[in-house]
Amino acid sequence: MRIFVSRLHFPVTTLGLGRRAGLWFQGCSLHCPGCVSADTWAHGLGATTLEAVMKTLTPWLAEADGVTISGGEPMEQPEALEELLAALRSGMRADQDVLLYSGQAWEKIAPQMASWRQGPDALICDPFLQSSAQTLMWRGSDNQRLVPLTALGRRRYEPWLHALREEGPKALDLFFDGDSVWMAGIPDAGSLAALQQALAAAGFSSTTSAAEHSPTL
Repeated sequence: MRIFVSRLHFPVTTLGLGRRAGLWFQGCSLHCPGCVSADTWAHGLGATTLEAVMKTLTPWLAEADGVTISGGEPMEQPEALEELLAALRSGMRADQDVLLYSGQAWEKIAPQMASWRQGPDALICDPFLQSSAQTLMWRGSDNQRLVPLTALGRRRYEPWLHALREEGPKALDLFFDGDSVWMAGIPDAGSLAALQQALAAAGFSSTTSAAEHSPTL
C-alpha cells in the first residue's frame, strides 16, 4: 500500500511515554495558524510503501516503549493509517502502546475508527489554537484532548490526562542527518526562531518535525 510519510525517527522521548518510534505523515489541509509543521502540509510528497515503512520501524520496535504517529494529518490517509496500525500490532509486544496525534476533533474521528481492525491506544486530538495556554503534557495547546481508547491506553495514559508539563524549558529530541538537524518535541511559545538561529550559527539547517497541529519541532 502507498503511504505518504514525512519522516521516521527513533528514539522520540518527548511525545508520549518512554522511548518511542516516531512516524510523521505527510499532508495536511487544516493549516492551523501558528502551526510550525508547515513542511508537512504539502500533499503528494514522501510517497513510499507500507512495507518500506515497516522495514524501518521493525528493528526499533525491539527497543521501543511505544509508537507515536503524527504529521501532517494522519486522518487524511485513513486507509494507509488503518493498514499501518494493523501492521504495527503484528510486531508489537502487548505492553507497547500506539499514540496518535490528529488535528481533527474526536467526534469526527470516532466514526471513521469504528470499523477499523486495529486502532491506537490513545489519541491527542483537536486543532492547535495559538491563543490557548500551553501547560498540559504532550499537548501543543490546552484545548487539545488526550483520549485513552483501549485498556492499555487507559492504564498508561489516564494518569496523565490533566498532567501539567514540567517547569522550565521544554525538552526536545534532536536527530542529526548529515548537515541537517531535526527536532521533535513541544517547545515553549516563541522559542522556535531562537532555536533555528542558534542552529544556523552552528552551521546546521533546520526543518520542523511536529506533533500534529501543535508548536512542535
